[in-house]
Amino acid sequence: MTTHLFLYQQNGGYFAQVAENLEGEAAAELAGLGASRLNPVHRGVYFSAEPAALYRIVLRTRLCSRVLAPLLHFKCHSSKYLYKTALALPWEDLLSLEQSFMINARVSDSKIGHSRYAALRLKDAIVDRFQQHCGARPDVDRHRPDLVFDLHIRRNQAVISLDLAGESLHRRGYRRESGEAPIQETLAAAMVDFSGWDGEKPLVDPFCGSGTILAEALIRRAEIPAGFLRQHFGLMHLPDFSPRLWQRTRAEAEAAIKTLPAGLITGSDRDKRAVRIARGNLALLPQGDRVELRVSPFQELSVISNSVIIANPPYGVRLGDRGAAAALVREFGSFLKHRCTGSTACLYFGDRQLLKEIGLRPSRKKNLNNGGLEGVVACYEMY
Repeated sequence: MTTHLFLYQQNGGYFAQVAENLEGEAAAELAGLGASRLNPVHRGVYFSAEPAALYRIVLRTRLCSRVLAPLLHFKCHSSKYLYKTALALPWEDLLSLEQSFMINARVSDSKIGHSRYAALRLKDAIVDRFQQHCGARPDVDRHRPDLVFDLHIRRNQAVISLDLAGESLHRRGYRRESGEAPIQETLAAAMVDFSGWDGEKPLVDPFCGSGTILAEALIRRAEIPAGFLRQHFGLMHLPDFSPRLWQRTRAEAEAAIKTLPAGLITGSDRDKRAVRIARGNLALLPQGDRVELRVSPFQELSVISNSVIIANPPYGVRLGDRGAAAALVREFGSFLKHRCTGSTACLYFGDRQLLKEIGLRPSRKKNLNNGGLEGVVACYEMY
């Protein structure tokens, strides 16, 4: 192994990718987990962290989609220079011949115009480096790689990083099955936070689907590490990775898991299959069997008073009919107004036009995307 120091080792700096409009919330979460020198930018947060805090962040973050350790930052005006610069990096300090890798690349406003071509040139540099130094090369695996490298080129400035999780952090591992158009886990976590739920009032999801919002509420209330079910992390390949510190970080996090009070988190759905899927998904998490589920359309639920209602009502893409979605949202708005006194409702609309149909004035709202859908989350106070 060489004595080369990668960029993150020189300055202790990292980058967290987050969804648009969640930069401030993610920065606050990172600070609570021990990060310092926080600098929120568009769709991300630069931060510094000691190893213990970094391990805690990667294990516990609920809002960040990726955490990256920068390896090298350089001016990049051509694919030839990208290849030449990357070829000089000691990739063998991070990757072995027996391990596989893949590259995520994003390019904008640069002389290199195509992300796929940039990724290809970086891949060539990595495998050629191994051929020169080891006489063989590691494999590329686009589905389940051991390591994921991130290449970002903007305005001819390139950053090569190691993904410290190895795949998007929204993939918690509990959603073994899902229904139609499920809400992304990081978005569900953001909704739980945005609702203002303090973990004391009952939380109800009357459109629970495969149980993502319920699972994220459970993770927050019981203080379950978001990465609880993940066994492999990219940070394990850092040249300065400490297995002992990592084991201690995991042990401390798991020892801090709290018991969920019975009846605190409940969900329902008119679809029997969805409730079965939700029950199976929740069973994978500690305390998941304490989340109460029932098969019922919201119209048949009893009064929901002094509670927090968090839901992702079906919308046009899911129902296949915007008219039907609008009618359902209007009916649900009436349900909230007349049968949910003293409650707060936090709803995600994958179709922003449906915001006009609910017949209630939001106390606050925020534009948030669910995968490729541009939606909005809105909160309503029922007096």
